[in-house]
Amino acid sequence: MADVILVLNAGSSSIKFSVFDAHGAISDRLLYGQVEGLYTAARFTATDRAGTVETTEWAQGAELGHRGAIEHIAEFLKAHREERHLVAVGHRVVHGGESFAGPVQVTPEVIRELEKLVPLAPLHQPHNLTPIQIVSQLRPDIAQVACFDTAFHRTQPETAQAYALPASITARGVRRYGFHGLSYEYIASVLPNFDASAAAGRTVVAHLGNGASMCAIVAGKSIASTMGFTALDGLPMGTRCGNIDPGIVLYLLDELKMNARAIGDLLYRQSGLLGVSGVSSDMRVLLASDSADARFAIDLFTYRIARELGSLSAAMEGIDALVFTAGIGERSSAIRERVVRDAAWLGAKLDAAANEAGGPRISDASSPLSVWVIPTNEELMIARHTQATIGGFRAGGTPRG
Repeated sequence: MADVILVLNAGSSSIKFSVFDAHGAISDRLLYGQVEGLYTAARFTATDRAGTVETTEWAQGAELGHRGAIEHIAEFLKAHREERHLVAVGHRVVHGGESFAGPVQVTPEVIRELEKLVPLAPLHQPHNLTPIQIVSQLRPDIAQVACFDTAFHRTQPETAQAYALPASITARGVRRYGFHGLSYEYIASVLPNFDASAAAGRTVVAHLGNGASMCAIVAGKSIASTMGFTALDGLPMGTRCGNIDPGIVLYLLDELKMNARAIGDLLYRQSGLLGVSGVSSDMRVLLASDSADARFAIDLFTYRIARELGSLSAAMEGIDALVFTAGIGERSSAIRERVVRDAAWLGAKLDAAANEAGGPRISDASSPLSVWVIPTNEELMIARHTQATIGGFRAGGTPRG
């Protein structure tokens, strides 16, 4: 009987899942899919290795919720287990705080510690923890592993993690954590297959999607990132503002008489590409739009990327490679073209045909700065961490230890 690992990546309105062979180097994904629209019109989609797609849809207004989604995924896997034995479940958890610098097997004590971090990631942490709690109730015999988006950045020097605030505040955990760490860790792990010299040197990875950030990586280690205390900082995103003067928050409080809840909603859900354009948070829609505000939103997005690229290059004292990943980074040749054009001062030269083809290398052969498009795979990274944390498996699927 084959041992498998289930990976769950839960958001506020969707849950993605993947099933991996639990043995060897873990690269064989057997199944993947998602349940989206958990609280509106839920839709389940699953695809196997043969490309066979299965879907289930619920009526408009039927709230499946996280529990219903987990139960449906469990029933689907049971019906398609094909002599597979589930030995562990790995979860993406956005925030590990100061306590968790690497993956950890879930215990009641771990859950209590992670719940304390909800104020640091209010849009993500509760939804990441919900499936852990549900699986604990449904299958208390199954080992679970929490994998953190903050852990990869713990290698950053203290000066990169610190804010210029009194020690009484920083002692409470107010510091730069950085996020998208599982994505960056995966890119760092495969970069040697694309560019060995860059992997051993200085690389900026641009994780550009609805959530967007950038990370400076030297010899596989994170040394600086654009996100800070929360996933609100750094680049403008789909609906998040990115970096702003904190005095703006004081202005909103004092002059517009907004309360904390209203300000949070403004900065997290009404800003970014959506707020600037007034059209959409979806880059594809903005690129196809004739709206001047949509064009300005794109200009602002790429301008901020260019500024952060300069800042991260300075933190590394130079740059050898630039990598695009995530939804926009992997699929939008137009955004990549703009960013590479703005990086000409660093020596970047674009191969237009390679860029249109999606890479993997999109820089000209004469470019001193190599530029790549490398698809990320957070789920695979979680599966590998889960395998390593559990400590391997005996025949028949019983965890060792």
